Amino acid sequence: MENEKQGQKTAVVTGGAHGIGRCIAEAFRQAGVRVFVIDKAEGDHYVGDISDKAVLEAFAAEVIRACGGVDYLVNNALPLMKGIGSCSYEEFQYALSVGVTAPFYLAKLFAPHFREGACIVNISSSRDRMSQPQTESYTAAKGGIAALTHALAASFAGKVRVNSISPGWIDTEGRDYEGADALQQPAGRVGRPADIAEMVLYLCSEKAGFITGENICIDGGMTRLMVYHGDHGWRYEPGK
Repeated sequence: MENEKQGQKTAVVTGGAHGIGRCIAEAFRQAGVRVFVIDKAEGDHYVGDISDKAVLEAFAAEVIRACGGVDYLVNNALPLMKGIGSCSYEEFQYALSVGVTAPFYLAKLFAPHFREGACIVNISSSRDRMSQPQTESYTAAKGGIAALTHALAASFAGKVRVNSISPGWIDTEGRDYEGADALQQPAGRVGRPADIAEMVLYLCSEKAGFITGENICIDGGMTRLMVYHGDHGWRYEPGK
């Protein structure tokens, strides 16, 4: 990805202060892209809660005022994860606001300002296709953004390519996982934020010009691994 003659490209990354989002923002910067990050954590970026409509409108207005247009929108902000046993109505609504409504509304706010060749990349999760107990708020939000992806791809056809990435287990703390944690994954290791950032940049490049409406699962092969009671020493013990 290189700067074009008409000027520096612009990327927007939600939830870009830490973890995968921070890695994505840094990858864009290293490619010469001007990056606008919004995150509720304090830091050298736009600080705000994207569940708030007014915050989204103010943030989008600032980006457009500063750059005039947007080339890349990465919806990465992390929804709340709580299960049906403890998640309140308000908490579930908050998770959907962060995970689905905010990506939709940012796409709508930036719609008149997307430049030629613009791309949206939504960060979903391998939990959009499988679940652990007591994860309903997060899983619903991730399933929602995966479906939102192909809907937006159809609506933005010919103007903006829209794809999603579903990360599996991605270590954001720099730990070195060995043994079963690594070996249970067909790739033989736990994922790294760079595994996701590199795919984001690829999907935003001209090399991916024929890819839109797609979801790419980056999980070391875990969602393709069949697990049965007694297989590889794994035992199903209800209640534990």
